[in-house]
Order: sequence, then C-alpha cells, then structure tokens
Amino acid sequence: MLVLSGPRQRVAVVTLIAFHIFIVIASNYLVQFPMQLFGWQTTWGAFSFPFIFLATDLTVRLLGKQPARRVIAYVMLPALLVSYVVSVLFQEGSFHGAGALLVLNTFVLRISLASFAAYAVGQLADIQVFDRLRRLKQWWVAPTASTVLGNLLDTFVFFAIAFWASSNTFMAEHWVEIAVVDYVIKILISLLLFIPLYGLLLNALLRYLAGQAASAAH
Repeated sequence: MLVLSGPRQRVAVVTLIAFHIFIVIASNYLVQFPMQLFGWQTTWGAFSFPFIFLATDLTVRLLGKQPARRVIAYVMLPALLVSYVVSVLFQEGSFHGAGALLVLNTFVLRISLASFAAYAVGQLADIQVFDRLRRLKQWWVAPTASTVLGNLLDTFVFFAIAFWASSNTFMAEHWVEIAVVDYVIKILISLLLFIPLYGLLLNALLRYLAGQAASAAH
C-alpha cells in the first residue's frame, strides 16, 4: 500500500466517488433493458457494473481499506437519489419529462433501493476479502477472489430485492435466470478483461507515483 499525501489522497477519493456514482447510475438504468446472450436472458447492466470492482480493488491496494470504505459511504446516498431520478426520467429508454418525478415510481424506486443494498453488501465484502489477500506475492489472487465473492453477493441481493414478485411480469418470472447469467457474464468479463487491466493499471500507477516521489525527493 502506498501512503499518499493528504491532498493527493483527497483527489483520489473524490475521483473514485464520482466514478462509482456514474457506474451505479449507468448500471441501474441499463438493468431495465433485457437482452439475450446465447439464448439466455440477461441485461445490459451486466457489462457496466464490473468497473466498480476494478476501481475499488485499486483503491484498497493504493490507499488502504479505510479510504475505500469512505468511498462506499459517500457514494451510497447520492447514487440512490440520482439513479432514481435518471431512471424515472428515462424509463425504458424514453424521456418522460420532469412531470414524471411528481409521481412515485415504485418499480424504479425498488431498483434504486436494491442497488443501494447490493452495492453496500458487495463492495464491503470486496474490500474485506481484498484487504486480507493483497499481501500475497501473487498479485492476481486478491482481485480475483474479491471480485468473485463481491459480484456474487451484489448480483443476487440486487435481483432478489428489485424483481422478486415485481410488477414487471417478465422480470418477476425470469429474475433468477437473469441473475445467474448476469453473474456469469460479470465474472467472465472480470477474469478475461478487468483482472489483466487491474494489473496493467496497478503497475502504471506504481511507476507514476514512484516517479513523483523521486522528483519530490530531489
């Protein structure tokens, strides 16, 4: 773990908070759109959410567990509120106008609350597992284990809260299948793309920060 100066750590935390909020909003919107992949039901949200685990694992590696937890704490409420507003305004891909916000949309609210709960559970589990394993010599063990467990908890907490006995008959009927396929897609994307990307970004950041420290020393 690197110890960044106060200003640099604040900039890193603020940047991560903004990134997390953006991904949560995008994923909550995209999860409204079912799609078929090789005959299995899933949603477009499965392709965006793994970015959060990449960012969280880099946070724990570079800043430590407590700054990563601060990111989660600061993200939850703004992400809940903004994702509800965006999803109501653009439900099912159509702009419904500001008047749509005057009526409580229980379907979208349920998705937002499910995202709130799933995000907290999945990210805190990810941080805990990663922090315990990050000292291993094999750099890939910590992000792989934390991503597998974090995504498992996040996916099934989200779909169970959002779509069990939902007013959307399609999602109510297929949520278990969709959750399983979403989880498999997230893991495949993470293992094939995000874990290697994590390694590349980690090395690049370490070289950059080491260069900055050397320059400051001179």
